[in-house]
This record gives sequence, structure tokens and C-alpha cells, in this order.
Amino acid sequence: MSTAQETDAEDPPWAEVTPEAARRLLVAAVDAFAERGYHATTTRDIAGRAGMSPAALYIHYKTKEELLHRISRIGHDRALAVLEAAADGDGTAAERLATAVRSFVRWHAERHTTARVVQYELDALGEEHRTEIIALRRRTDAVVRRIIGEGVASGEFDVPDVPGTTLAVLSLCIDVARWFNAQGSRTPDEVAELYAGLVLRMVAAGR
Repeated sequence: MSTAQETDAEDPPWAEVTPEAARRLLVAAVDAFAERGYHATTTRDIAGRAGMSPAALYIHYKTKEELLHRISRIGHDRALAVLEAAADGDGTAAERLATAVRSFVRWHAERHTTARVVQYELDALGEEHRTEIIALRRRTDAVVRRIIGEGVASGEFDVPDVPGTTLAVLSLCIDVARWFNAQGSRTPDEVAELYAGLVLRMVAAGR
């Protein structure tokens, strides 16, 4: 699935990017970065995929790194919102953790092209932008850590190392973007359900 197809889905990830030319360039950049990697992609590659001239790109984005930052910021904001909605919802810690994992995994599967760029091109960002994105990642970690901690406090979970388990849960979910294939044998919903069950066993829920 290309990023263009992803943007046709419900809740398009780039709806906030305007004007249309800026959105087209950003979608083209995601596809190029996912396929070739940030460093191997040129601004000419991006403009060509968008059906525009290289000069047109600089009207909307001063640098290639600015494009990557915009992609990364929107993607991290969206992924964090998915987790926060689950964490702040009703239900036991186990129910909220399962919902958080399902939602987070589904986002990484349905948007796997976008998510690969968002999650795996962090080191290509400049220092200021990287610091900003790392802060968002810490907030993501804090949301999952809070749910697990609440489950431990209530006696629902048996977790001797909450920070380490949080890292394991997030790593498991994020890695879906690396391997998920839309033409594969499992749908995003099926993967989400599988991973929710795995995570609940990881925290020894119900023992």
C-alpha cells in the first residue's frame, strides 16, 4: 500500500497539510523515504513523484529535513493521540492496555509506509527537531507506563520491571510497521488482536 492509498482511508493522516501542493509533496516524500531511505532520496526524487519541478518543492519546504520533520511530527502526534484515547478511556487496566495495543498496532499496520518513516528515520533529523520528537516519544512511553503501573497497583498485573516492560510493549507494536504487508495473510485487525493477547500475557494479566 502506498501513502497515497493510505490517505484515501478513513481519517487521512495528512489532511492538516495545506495547500494541496504541499500535501502532494509530503505524500511523495513519505513514499520515497520508505522505499529508498532518507539519505538516498533527493529533492528531485520527491518532486518527480509529486509531478512537480524541484523548484516547486522549495516554495513549500525550505529543506528535505523540514519535510521529514513535518512527517515525523504529524505521525508521532497521531500515534500518541491513539494511545492517550485508550489510556483515558473506561475500563480496567487490562482492558485499557489491550485497547491501547490494538489501536497502536492497527495504526502501524494500516499506515505501515508512513509509520516506517516516522519510527525509523529519527536520526536523520537535525538536533532541534530530533529533540522535539524525542519528547513526544517520551510522552508515548509515559502513557503505556502509566497503564501498566496502574495495573500493577491494582493487582491486575504481575510486572517486576515496569519501564522495561513498557519498552518491550512499544517495541513489539512499532515493529509491525517494518514487516506488515497489506497483501499478507493477516489483516491489521487480526494483528492488533493477536498482539493485544500477547501483551496481556506479557504482563501476566489475570494470574
